[in-house]
Amino acid sequence: MTWSRAAAVALAGVGLVLLGACSPKEGGPQPVLPEDSLTHPPHERQPVVLTEAAEETRDELLSYATAGSLTRLSRKANEYEDFVSNFGGTPHREFWDLMRRTGVDPNLRLRALFDLPVGMRQIDGEIWFVWPDLAARDAHDLIPEKLTFQERRRLRELIGDDGIEKIRRGEGYPGMRTAIAGNGRWVYYVLGQDEED
Repeated sequence: MTWSRAAAVALAGVGLVLLGACSPKEGGPQPVLPEDSLTHPPHERQPVVLTEAAEETRDELLSYATAGSLTRLSRKANEYEDFVSNFGGTPHREFWDLMRRTGVDPNLRLRALFDLPVGMRQIDGEIWFVWPDLAARDAHDLIPEKLTFQERRRLRELIGDDGIEKIRRGEGYPGMRTAIAGNGRWVYYVLGQDEED
């Protein structure tokens, strides 16, 4: 088992527990989930619109990732006490450097994430914008039989058959994902499983 595969197993196992424990920061009005976000099937829902603060943070992160700057990404991550990049307590920059040395470039992966559709999730009364949108759903809503054909295909492309098996066992989304709160706080950037192994 490669280091990145071992790390992926560890990340998937404790990811949602720790992410759910992240406490929201106070500040400004929070967006609310659209009324149809939970009552309508995904293909009938309104598109997710970022708050201005979340959009600014996304654009800032994208500029750092496009420039290939792990230093600026890690400085941004360090602005938030509860930010999660890994579940072993390794400093963000050190962890991302290690990932890059094992062939997983955090800058390229973050840029790829922001090219994907965004979803919304409410955690402890705070709205989080989550990339990709599929990572915003609960495990029981990610079972392929509950998805549209296009969503099933996208899920398989993102996490593969092994990831789908994890979801069938009740685990949360095991792949690469990131989230920004409605107030602009960068919540997490978890690389997840390495699809290239």
